[in-house]
Amino acid sequence: MKQDTKSTRKNFRWYMRYLHNKIGFFIVGLVIIYSLSGIVQTYRDTDLLKHDVLNEKQFEPGLNEAQLGPQLRLRDFKVTKTSCDTLYFKEGTYNSTTGKASFTTREWYSWITPFTELHKSSSKDVGHYLTTLFGICLFFMSVSAFWMFKPGTKPFSRGVLLTVAGVVASVILLFLQ
Repeated sequence: MKQDTKSTRKNFRWYMRYLHNKIGFFIVGLVIIYSLSGIVQTYRDTDLLKHDVLNEKQFEPGLNEAQLGPQLRLRDFKVTKTSCDTLYFKEGTYNSTTGKASFTTREWYSWITPFTELHKSSSKDVGHYLTTLFGICLFFMSVSAFWMFKPGTKPFSRGVLLTVAGVVASVILLFLQ
């Protein structure tokens, strides 16, 4: 009597599925953090999760509008009114006699800033190792997904169609910008 036993030899598909599973669970935390910080980055031009910060800085006395704007580093800086020795702008004032500027900026709460910096890391930052690893893991997850189902099956065919739809949507989005 023959005993029906499964082959214990592990093929490429088995290894891809195994790694997809383990790496998938590893990157869940990274995906959560990056997705939340990505949403915050998307709305960085709004006041979402920001608070007012009063700034008082000492600049060189006698600056005009063209010189003051770059010093303050405010977007869309424009003097709205000039009275005696004071320049008024949307965010505050600048006394051209003393050089003192008082202005308000909208900044993220301190606990949000590190998350948003993840999306802005450069090769000089220590965090670039994490962002590079995350990118490699996401790429692996994308490619290894094709080994989850046997080619020719309905789930595999649907997966290929969804992949093509995702690529097409990304290309369209690139052209719309």
